[in-house]
Amino acid sequence: MIKVLLADDEELIRTALAALLGLEPDLEIVAQAADGRAAVDLALSHRPDVAVVDLEMPALGGLEVSAELASALPSCGVVILTGYGRPPLLKRALDAGAKGFMPKGSPGGALAEVIRRVHGGGRYVDPGLAADALTAPECPLTPRELEVLRLAEFDTPVAVIARRTHLSNGTVRNYLAAAVTKLGTSNRAEAFRLAREHGWL
Repeated sequence: MIKVLLADDEELIRTALAALLGLEPDLEIVAQAADGRAAVDLALSHRPDVAVVDLEMPALGGLEVSAELASALPSCGVVILTGYGRPPLLKRALDAGAKGFMPKGSPGGALAEVIRRVHGGGRYVDPGLAADALTAPECPLTPRELEVLRLAEFDTPVAVIARRTHLSNGTVRNYLAAAVTKLGTSNRAEAFRLAREHGWL
């Protein structure tokens, strides 16, 4: 039997997945978690072979869960499910140690096959996501521009961003202006939204 842990903050999805995977003769759901921190704790106590985790959860997201389990429980392969697959997220998931990355809209039986593949030492990336990753544009922003733009969410005042980054107000304005120009947007809110949509933030 392949022991599986499920982690998703949406109870309906989590219980539906548990019921679906429970029909497979070689899979056993040993634990379910509603957030990332609980997922790590339950994985350490139940020692599943594979953890299926949502990309976005409270406490810890799927990337953080994957990184923690890769270090604390390397025998547990992690499959990340996502409602949206953006190319940079795919790379970050693989860098965090995930062995599988697939959209939530995948066919029902596909997840069981991915779990088996990961348990067998393989990897799985949804072909559509992989193709998008190969053709996705590179982020045109520098790490510092990304940092300042990330802090600009919720219309954070320039002075606050300057204090957090230990930069002058003028330098922060220059970084924000550069981000807006490079992304071809009309203001920093649009620049933030576009960078978030591409998975650069």
